[in-house]
Amino acid sequence: MGNSILIVFLCLSSILLLGTSNANNEGRKDYIVYMGAIPDDDTYLPTSHHASLLQEVSGRNDILIRSYKRSFNGFAAKLTDNEAQQLSSMENVVSIFPSRTHYIQTTRSWDFMGFNDTTLKAERSAESPSFSDEGFGPIPKKWKGVCKGGTNFTCNNKLIGARYYSASNSSRDNVSHGSHTASTAAGNKVKDVSFYGLAQGIARGGFPSARIAVYKTCGSSGCKSVDIMAAFDDAIADGVDIITFSVGYPKAIPLEQDISAIGSYHAVTKGIIVTQSVGNNGPKLGSTQSIAPWMLSVAASTTDRLFIDKVVLGNGKMLYGFSINSFSLNDTKYPLSYGKDVTSTCGVKDAQFCSAGCLDPNKVKGKIVLCNHYSGIREAANKKAIGAIVFSENFENDSRIVPLPSLALKRQNYDAIKSYLSSE
Repeated sequence: MGNSILIVFLCLSSILLLGTSNANNEGRKDYIVYMGAIPDDDTYLPTSHHASLLQEVSGRNDILIRSYKRSFNGFAAKLTDNEAQQLSSMENVVSIFPSRTHYIQTTRSWDFMGFNDTTLKAERSAESPSFSDEGFGPIPKKWKGVCKGGTNFTCNNKLIGARYYSASNSSRDNVSHGSHTASTAAGNKVKDVSFYGLAQGIARGGFPSARIAVYKTCGSSGCKSVDIMAAFDDAIADGVDIITFSVGYPKAIPLEQDISAIGSYHAVTKGIIVTQSVGNNGPKLGSTQSIAPWMLSVAASTTDRLFIDKVVLGNGKMLYGFSINSFSLNDTKYPLSYGKDVTSTCGVKDAQFCSAGCLDPNKVKGKIVLCNHYSGIREAANKKAIGAIVFSENFENDSRIVPLPSLALKRQNYDAIKSYLSSE
């Protein structure tokens, strides 16, 4: 079982501290110098060549951040704009560009596309059943990677490789993005999962029998180009079969400056399939971020199920709205108050929105609060209200996890509950 494919994820990291440890780097920025394929010459030493180029334009030997030398040729360095301009005119330099900050992107995708037996759930840790190696044989001999996961990280015959590229000391997921995308693509089948009883079913990835290697490149502040390039460089050389990553820049970048396009190009020349999310923006013209024609680009559009909840008014009328609500009020009736009627500090408009600091905790105690904006849920929770009913018109079928019993209503139902309240 699980000998046919290896999947790599370029998605996670924690602290991003790049660059040199000494000298004055004022006025310098992180640049990536891309030099194409590694020359077919046994005497060629990439790092020495990179250092000599930097010495030529700067006279310094302490500004090299990283050499890319396993799967393609290039390096990252701390450069001034003038030095970058000089390097751009040199022989063998294909392109040079500043390192950018990219961002993570990301449910139930496979079933929606027609691949049955799937209900996806984010898995946070390497100990999750999604990454258990039960039933997996020895690691395939073709695998050339390593398990350098650092502190508190252990590999097994399912999760066979790990690397990290920042000042972090571990490949371990601490923001739930990488383990979510990893289990989405190749997580094992795990029965009887749910979110506190909601959406109960089987969690699995698109290819449960696949092995997984993780390459940690991102964190709460984003993902640096220099790290993503390094992950591509390693993953290709390690012998993966598929690279999938939910990371992107807010807009499309010219291919010669796009680390996703460059890294994936060298991957596909080795027969590696590369998939990338196209972004969380849109739908609008130009919102697609993944444009390289050699990659399989995956777009998020909609889903074929709803998370709904209902509120029952005192007159027995039921109004349906949207919420991922794991709470239960056990059919108990509670008084309903409009935000403007339970404030002691704010004007009418802010109070109707239940803006931050507007609700009086003494006045909302034991009540459900009506708010003109979705953000009112947080204020209601902070002031210990029993629940919240809010107005939302931003997106159709927009259900979100909530910190207290609450739901969002569209215009017609929200107007109906306001009319009910005013008639009381």
